Amino acid sequence: MISIELIRKNPDYVKENLSKRDQILSYKIDDILQLDEERRQKIKNLEELRAVRNAKSKEIGLFKKQGQDTSLLEEEIRNLKDQISELEDVVARIERYMNDLILRIPNLIHESVPFGVNEHDNIEIKRYRDIPKFDFEIKDHSDLCVSRGFIDFDKASEISGGRFSILRGPLAKLERALTNFMLDINMKNGYEEISPPHLVKDIALIGTGQLPKFKEELYFIQEDGLYLIPTAEVPLVNVYRDSILKEDELPIYLTAYTPCYRREAGSHGKDIKGLIRQHQFDKVELVKITHPDSSYDELEKLLNNAEEILQLLELPYRVMVLCSGDIGFSASKTYDIEVWIPSQDKYREISSCSNCEDFQARRANIRFKDETGKNRFVHTLNGSSLAVGRTLVAIVENYQTKDGKIRIPKVLKEYIKEEYI
Repeated sequence: MISIELIRKNPDYVKENLSKRDQILSYKIDDILQLDEERRQKIKNLEELRAVRNAKSKEIGLFKKQGQDTSLLEEEIRNLKDQISELEDVVARIERYMNDLILRIPNLIHESVPFGVNEHDNIEIKRYRDIPKFDFEIKDHSDLCVSRGFIDFDKASEISGGRFSILRGPLAKLERALTNFMLDINMKNGYEEISPPHLVKDIALIGTGQLPKFKEELYFIQEDGLYLIPTAEVPLVNVYRDSILKEDELPIYLTAYTPCYRREAGSHGKDIKGLIRQHQFDKVELVKITHPDSSYDELEKLLNNAEEILQLLELPYRVMVLCSGDIGFSASKTYDIEVWIPSQDKYREISSCSNCEDFQARRANIRFKDETGKNRFVHTLNGSSLAVGRTLVAIVENYQTKDGKIRIPKVLKEYIKEEYI
């Protein structure tokens, strides 16, 4: 979250920065400031009433020692206690509403983020490998894999409904090989492998910014008060919730494979066919807990780590810097990696690498003690390494052959032990 101290101290800067995302956000800052002023005035009134109550309580003690009647004074104190209780309730209501508003305000964006309205204003900064050319009519991954019995959408729909899939035989094995390959590369690059829970409390999702704003996107188990994770970023960041780290412990690198669960509310009609947009999908995630002074250097390293996977798989991709109107809620700066999907004749997002600065750290209360002994908030970063399903789609389509087979990328042959599937 954005610190209330910054909003008080420099509201014009905060409003100007947020207006690059959405003009409406500046009005919400005005609402927060108004509530904050009202809260502080009520707290001042509360302190004054408490002071009067304490003074009169002392008077009662003195009067009783002198044998005087204190009934009127006691009545005054009862009235003061009622006023204090009512005012405490008012302050609590203001604080709850104000806190909810602040939790719904997105992160401030970094000065290097380009201004733009939507994805069409993102800026391409890099391409890797030429787009492949085929001397035969290509198939999309869905048609190719269904025809060979590698994917069963119909049976998955019978079991779970739309936007679910069953992978079978060689394709299931390729998916498992991809996951192991990604984790092996990440561990080689210094990340600690974590196997986290897939069900989390609301406080974990508040910490990373999915709640309260994106509640409609999450699967919730009412009886247990738990949410299915939309990304491993949630449990990984919360490993250090309410922690004060030592400065020499930073940076911390974590990686995890998990299924991810998203309702995809509001995305009806988008990518209904195939594996691109599913309610349940697999992802290997990267998370960094870093010193504020080095977080943007760490962002570049994070991007390189995610790119390395695609380079080793020899898949064509490009890197985009997201503009102010397309950047995610918790991010200060984001790079998207988009892989080439031949059947769609375009690049599709396969990874987002973001620096959230101290936005998540404030929400999850993750700090470190610096060399002066002061507790400071860390910076958190996250990136997909990669979305396994979309990587699978890219391999199937880019490595397909004229006779309907799928060639195995060189780096996966030690996992698959086959030339083709």
